Amino acid sequence: MRTLVTGGCGFIGSNFIRLLLTQSAMSVCNVDKLTYAGNLANLASIAQDYPDRYAFEHADIADKESMARIIKKHRIEAIINFAAETHVDRSIIDPTPFLATNIIGTQTLLTVAKEAGIQHFVHVSTDEVYGALGPDGKFTEQTPLAPNSPYSASKASADLLCRAWYETYNYPVIITRCSNNYGPYQFPEKLIPLMYTRAARGEALPVYGDGCNVRDWIHVDDHCQGVLLALQKGKPGAIYNLGGDAERDNLTVVKAILAYCNQPESLISFVTDRPGHDKRYAMNFALAARELGFAPTRTFEQGLRETLDWYATHTAWVNDVTSGAYLAFMRQWYGEKL
Repeated sequence: MRTLVTGGCGFIGSNFIRLLLTQSAMSVCNVDKLTYAGNLANLASIAQDYPDRYAFEHADIADKESMARIIKKHRIEAIINFAAETHVDRSIIDPTPFLATNIIGTQTLLTVAKEAGIQHFVHVSTDEVYGALGPDGKFTEQTPLAPNSPYSASKASADLLCRAWYETYNYPVIITRCSNNYGPYQFPEKLIPLMYTRAARGEALPVYGDGCNVRDWIHVDDHCQGVLLALQKGKPGAIYNLGGDAERDNLTVVKAILAYCNQPESLISFVTDRPGHDKRYAMNFALAARELGFAPTRTFEQGLRETLDWYATHTAWVNDVTSGAYLAFMRQWYGEKL
């Protein structure tokens, strides 16, 4: 199968491409706009290792002419849409890029895919579209959408467009919604790589509020396996939750990172909580387990150590990405909070 992976130079997309090329016979065309979090270095060896099965196209999914040309050129048979602006803090500062990529980009991609007759389309979404949970219960695929940030609102909008394409045009789109990802190649604005890079340098670690916000963590490899299963076995029009069965509050995660780095907990700096900060997420992934055969393979403790080991042994990558746009954002967002 000839697949188009959008956002393939980002964190999850690059790990998914690696999975496809190493564990299947599929070919991959990677489309990425190469914004600040899209990094060609994430797939540095792929073009050399798989010259007959991998191609890269620098393009914006919101550019209809470019997407139509790429789909025709590479004779695409399946699309997996990872392309998105994803960082909640950035969406609070300026929602505009989130609407442009996450909503208009998804609509454009759906339109072009339908016109090209592509019969396999997986749209990758997030648990954040459900909003916040209380102390009990888990999100199911029937949980009403209640996004609380500009980012999650843009992702919920994209999900609803996918639903509309299925209901209105009978277009066979599948939606996956995952919990918090972690693993190699994650841009260090997200919790785990942010805390590791600062702890490794003995810098203060900014923790929102009291640090008691709870997330369900899934290793990126487990998430990617779930997306692949959705592509291979999912039912058109279906939504599949993908979780890691690993609820942890932020403070517990931060302390584990400090222990790994042999740094004192006095580096923790509690800062004003983020506006609209959801208190708890937890995923019920029974449907994906039943219909796709999905199950997470790593415990959080195992996956976290593997992840931190990866960052510790890839200092050149870390040093490269923690400059430029990263530093500018850190100064803008955290400057007055530390």
